[in-house]
Amino acid sequence: MTAAPPEVSSPRTSHPVRLQAAGLADAAVIAALQQVCFPDDPWSGEAVASLIGQPGFFAALALREGAEGDDPVGFLLARVAAEDGEIIAVGVRADARGQGTGRRLVAAALDGARALGATALFLEVAEDNGMAQSLYKSCGFFAVGRRPGYYRRADGRVAALVLRYSYTDK
Repeated sequence: MTAAPPEVSSPRTSHPVRLQAAGLADAAVIAALQQVCFPDDPWSGEAVASLIGQPGFFAALALREGAEGDDPVGFLLARVAAEDGEIIAVGVRADARGQGTGRRLVAAALDGARALGATALFLEVAEDNGMAQSLYKSCGFFAVGRRPGYYRRADGRVAALVLRYSYTDK
């Protein structure tokens, strides 16, 4: 049985972007965002849908409200198995960065994983992505490993840093 996505809206801020739980119907939108955010390693809608259908999985969309309707600007894919949670991917379109959306998506992952019983949350971040590393570290993640050649780039491969957040140390 697939766990219901946790509530991910955040009433603590008047940010122009709101978060909402995402499901199978949002797989194509998430895949399109993933392709924009990570063009060197694009995912299909089918690949995203297969993730969303797994037990313990949850997803969120960041939507900018506008006169012509909601504009998807970011996404979160995460899961929990036993006591370990994992952020599969977090992405924010370049034109929406620097406004707190990534931080809110990470907070949604932390809250969602805790609600599903996680005692720790893991993620991989590209070694050449200093902005994301700074965000994760400011949210309480710390490095626990390194995976050489993990991410594809147009000019080769780059290592991933494995980061961990511990709920029990807080």
